[in-house]
Amino acid sequence: MLYDYVVIGAGVSGLAFANQVRVQHPDATVLVLESEAEAGGYCRTVHKAGFVWDYSGHFFHFKDPAIEAWLRDRMPGQDIRVVRKESKIRYRGNDVEFPFQRNIHQLPQAEFIECLVDLYDADQRASSDVPASFLAMLYARFGRAITDKFLAPYNQKLYACDLNTLDPNAMGRFFPQASFADVMKNLRDASQNDRGYNAQFSYPAGGAMQYIHALLHDLPSGTVALQERVQSVQLDAHTVTTNKRTIGFRHLISSAPMPALATMCGRAEHNAAFTANQVLVFNLGFDRKGPRDIHWMYFPEPQFCFYRVGWYDNILQSERMSLYIEIGTPAGASLDIDAMRAQVLQDLTLAGIVTDHQLVASHSVVMNPAYCHISQASLAAVASLRATLAAHDVHSIGRYGGWTYCSIEDNIVEARALARSI
Repeated sequence: MLYDYVVIGAGVSGLAFANQVRVQHPDATVLVLESEAEAGGYCRTVHKAGFVWDYSGHFFHFKDPAIEAWLRDRMPGQDIRVVRKESKIRYRGNDVEFPFQRNIHQLPQAEFIECLVDLYDADQRASSDVPASFLAMLYARFGRAITDKFLAPYNQKLYACDLNTLDPNAMGRFFPQASFADVMKNLRDASQNDRGYNAQFSYPAGGAMQYIHALLHDLPSGTVALQERVQSVQLDAHTVTTNKRTIGFRHLISSAPMPALATMCGRAEHNAAFTANQVLVFNLGFDRKGPRDIHWMYFPEPQFCFYRVGWYDNILQSERMSLYIEIGTPAGASLDIDAMRAQVLQDLTLAGIVTDHQLVASHSVVMNPAYCHISQASLAAVASLRATLAAHDVHSIGRYGGWTYCSIEDNIVEARALARSI
């Protein structure tokens, strides 16, 4: 059968496109192919022993109230929490407010002065030259002390790669900036602290999967084909072959990871440019409450195996501690899940988060790829592949389809824009 629009992936990007293209072209035929047994991609929710967990912390930071309203209208009866973020950084046994570079005044006096002097010097040395790498950008913009104490070790744990290989703008608008003037302003008035792009977030009591249900709400039955994996794409013939059939398309939209799409299309010559980390996520439920008034905490120091811990119970106001723990490792690294769970519990005790708590339930998932390594090579490869594929009416969108760093809302905006343009 020939479809006007075939979409690979029933995650946020693919479903947002399917919704918008039906608005633009009500009579068009649309098919969404999803390899898994349920829609959602990484935006899926797990229910176990009364705990509500996601594959990882998926919190929605809306800039456009119309998008949020559209989703909420399709989530009738869902309790949606709107939360003012409280996040900390565990640094040498003390908790510093996020972002570190704006809150160095919370460090011991000697370290504060060290960081402040280095930041001032960096401000004075500021030039129009573009740093050669992400690590070079950190040193140039924030100085040695702030970089060595937090920015470099934390991002090393997150990305699990040499930071010199990343593009200076690898995190784009999501990287918190701070000048000497910003620090002084925050020192005088803590209410001036810029908590980053996600200072306030929304989260449904039923988990992030509720947003996927909202995106499925208006799609006719049969639009999404589950457990149907695309094996190859024939560009000249405008067909896709799945594990079940061959399908014709006028337009193909993919949110699959770009190297996977390139392989499907027989255009894998740039795939060496696409590297990423993988993230092992543990969801852990305990018998009683733990720390309160905290939503997530960053751990830059090497004695902790994880780089971030989040508290679902403090978002949902539940009475049992419910955590997600994230560990960054190189893609393809072999993981002993049982041993790493034991290490996580030991490190949570070291951090004082777990005391005499009893573990009630646990769940784990490996996200691979997780954070894309954005480099000059990957940016060039994305541009080249997108141009080649677009000439055959194939479009790659989303975080992994664009091999980029973006928010869930960004994915919706991009998908809608593409639907309007084609």
